[in-house]
Amino acid sequence: MPVWRDGKHKDPVNAAMFYLEIQGHCRGYFKECSGLGSESEVITHVTSGGDGKVVIQKIPGNLKWDNIVMKRGVTDDMGIWEWRKMVEDGKVVNARADGTITMFNQNHEAVAEWTFDKSWPV
Repeated sequence: MPVWRDGKHKDPVNAAMFYLEIQGHCRGYFKECSGLGSESEVITHVTSGGDGKVVIQKIPGNLKWDNIVMKRGVTDDMGIWEWRKMVEDGKVVNARADGTITMFNQNHEAVAEWTFDKSWPV
């Protein structure tokens, strides 16, 4: 196992908790977090070269973001339910908000952070 310079074991995969903060809507701690990735569509472009040979190019297309899923939450903030209710009531434009997810290790030190823009609860 890798070791930091101070001799402590370095295990970034072993997260203790995730802190979610949605601008103006909610805050809470969660034990599990997934969906922090994205995927680019691949567009295949076929052309013919000057010598008659077929040239196949692959270029990046639209970017598709995964849905962020938070599980096993601990909070007394009912804001997440109120935020979801806005979407259920058809107020998606008002529900869109920026957010941050912070990952903490077992020593309660922040080790990674992700931000996202104009999100809404699915």
